[in-house]
Amino acid sequence: GRPDPSVPPSGVSCTGCGAELQCRDGGAPGFLPAEKYRSLSEGPAGPAGLWGAVCQRCWLLAHHGRALRLRLPPEQHREVVRAALRRPLRHGRGPLLLYILDLLELPDPVLPQLLGLLGPDVPAAGLLVVGNKVDLLPADSPGHLGRLRQQLATACTQAGLRRPLLVDVRLVSAKTGFGLEGLISRLQRSWKCAGDVFLLGATNSGKSTLFNSLLYSDYCKSRAPDVVDRATVSPWPGTTLNLLKFPIINPTCDRIFRRQERLKGEAAKTEDELSSEERKYLSQLKKQGYFVGEVGRTIQHQKPSAVFDFDPDMLSYSIDEDPRHSSKKNEEREEFTYNEVKDARWCFDTPGIVKENCVLNLLTEKEVKLVLPTHAIVPRTFILKPGMVLFLAALGRVDYLQGEKPAWFSVVASNLLPVHISTLSNADALYEKYGGQEFLKVPMGGEERMKEFPPLVPQDITLKGIGTTEAVADIKLSSAGWVAVTAHAEEKLLLRAYTPKGTGLVVREPPLLPYISTIRGARIPGTAAYRTKKPPSLVENLKTTGKR
Repeated sequence: GRPDPSVPPSGVSCTGCGAELQCRDGGAPGFLPAEKYRSLSEGPAGPAGLWGAVCQRCWLLAHHGRALRLRLPPEQHREVVRAALRRPLRHGRGPLLLYILDLLELPDPVLPQLLGLLGPDVPAAGLLVVGNKVDLLPADSPGHLGRLRQQLATACTQAGLRRPLLVDVRLVSAKTGFGLEGLISRLQRSWKCAGDVFLLGATNSGKSTLFNSLLYSDYCKSRAPDVVDRATVSPWPGTTLNLLKFPIINPTCDRIFRRQERLKGEAAKTEDELSSEERKYLSQLKKQGYFVGEVGRTIQHQKPSAVFDFDPDMLSYSIDEDPRHSSKKNEEREEFTYNEVKDARWCFDTPGIVKENCVLNLLTEKEVKLVLPTHAIVPRTFILKPGMVLFLAALGRVDYLQGEKPAWFSVVASNLLPVHISTLSNADALYEKYGGQEFLKVPMGGEERMKEFPPLVPQDITLKGIGTTEAVADIKLSSAGWVAVTAHAEEKLLLRAYTPKGTGLVVREPPLLPYISTIRGARIPGTAAYRTKKPPSLVENLKTTGKR
């Protein structure tokens, strides 16, 4: 579709990303093609005809996994967040900040910048740090969730975040629901409905997924899902461009009691006692993550059924790809009443803070979808001798230069990214020959793509082993994944790791999953690889029956 610079902005927000709908600039947030924009805004309903529509970018993200590159510098993302946090105090106190952190990204590059982002003039009442995507990581030992939580708390301390500002740290999966009921109970018990809540975090940390999950939970007013549209969720960094919000429910004693009764009843059920539909949904979640939980709603809003007359002339970009209704129907769009929101406390989703020196910034949308894991990560372990090389796609490389004995290298990355083993003498030729090809997969696009892709740059690393079952460190290859290194006790290793120029390489000590090399099958004869092994999934809030 074409833009029309003569048409003024609408004043109506996209229900997917919060940007103001407009048809003036195809490279700016909120764009709708001029023809579509006019068909919606120039009807009998006027600008109200745009209510419920989403911009072209959100529609393409939701339905085709495509992302339009927008001319929106990282500083503009930050400024939207700063402006929101510097609003005048509402209800006599500052907001509670929920910082969403991708556990796979520890140490989180944005966490140390958080105090600077807030500044002295942001009257935050508290900060709760939420470690997301715990479902993607396998349990490498008993008590591993407690260890992850402690590592998250340590990262907060190192970033200068301490009490009384830091209220708590939690582990959740916004996608599978694990830990979310506990998070909601924590918020309702300690924060109640005292003020607004802001979801903060780096791009692709899962903020919008958490926003959508909370929208259909006991944390949100029961009628709100009929009025508030869901945020657009996609693996493309920086999806949310403005502020989306829903009203927080007041956790009265009666509501808390009824919620506790619901949770007790659900915890007393076994998987066999679930309905066939619930078991099917649970089975799908188990395939996606190691840790699963269901987010329920205690009080359901009863909505009368309606019959719609579709008008093919009123089609628009809609998240659900439903035809737009007539102007009469637009006038009947559900809205909050004045009494429902006059004293409301709101939960806001904010734009993701763009991570600098991140490999995702170099990739196309197809490549990003391959790199970012969406299902439970199955670790891949290899035993290497000095003089051997491990490639993670064409995005990272680890050379084992010196050592007396073989060592174990466990790759924790998207299951779609290939891992290849080579020798030092053949490694450069392998990269030159297969970079941009299917063999290394990412980047993709052949010689032309590799000409514009930054070269791999090295960093030497010295490690000392602590035992054959416990990794000494993780070599984190920007956001592409990491390699956990396990070596014999006191064994000194000289390694050389590579990432694309301009991206970060971090040696993480202690490792996030120190016993990850034990999650493996038998050695594959004639190779450096072990057979993979996928641990079973754990379902939260269900009574166990002794069966796995």
